[in-house]
Amino acid sequence: MAMAYGEWLKEQREKAKLTQQVLAEAAIMTRTHIAHIEAGRRWPSKEDARRLDKALNTGNVLSSFLPSGDGSPVAHRFETARQLEQQATVLREFAISFVPGILQTEAYARAVLGGAAYPRWSQEECDKGVVTRLERARILADPVTPMVWALLDEAVLRRPMGSPAVMAEQLTHLADLVDSGRIRVHVIPFGVGVHPLLQSMVTLMWFEDQPPIAYVEGLLTGKLHDSPALVERFQGTYDLALSDALPLKESLALLRATAKDYGHDDN
Repeated sequence: MAMAYGEWLKEQREKAKLTQQVLAEAAIMTRTHIAHIEAGRRWPSKEDARRLDKALNTGNVLSSFLPSGDGSPVAHRFETARQLEQQATVLREFAISFVPGILQTEAYARAVLGGAAYPRWSQEECDKGVVTRLERARILADPVTPMVWALLDEAVLRRPMGSPAVMAEQLTHLADLVDSGRIRVHVIPFGVGVHPLLQSMVTLMWFEDQPPIAYVEGLLTGKLHDSPALVERFQGTYDLALSDALPLKESLALLRATAKDYGHDDN
């Protein structure tokens, strides 16, 4: 649906004999943002769509048929968010059950994907899913960008995925990334009780030349949000939950200690 929307936008722009840059200036947007919309990688906000309609003299077509306006889940759940993840300069993750995808080890990803699907995935489907997660993690090869913060409910550390050895390796991997300075991890301990992000998984993304977005995922559903007011609300909720989390050094110590406990369990 996003691709069809983008293709129609491109068709109208070309009919008007406008370059992406000229349209971007008329709609008070960036050329890169226009390019991503036309390629189906992003959707405009309602205000962007309104300005695009005005710039292209298309009435309210782009506003009325905005893909994100119907509240439906993102097609193929995470696909569009996955593409945006690769373009982000800042990623802030919150996970309530699993380690975020870009931070997963191969064994941990295989344990999660192999046991959490209904109907159960075939071995081939599981293999493809693992490869995709490892490919996503390549963004961490860049020593600086994106800046990654992972806010984890303590349940992520305590709920075993696979064997104790798998968990020990996964938590050690997280701790090593923290030690290297590549990511920050903060754990919300069980003792906090109720906190603002208990209801779902959240990913916040910032970009060099595009407005920030939020991706929220629940059971079999995922939704991208680019409404500035709603994204700001997600950001505020994240910050509120972060204020209840353990500081970086204490979180790192908990990761190391829990990994050590899993290592003992495997003996």
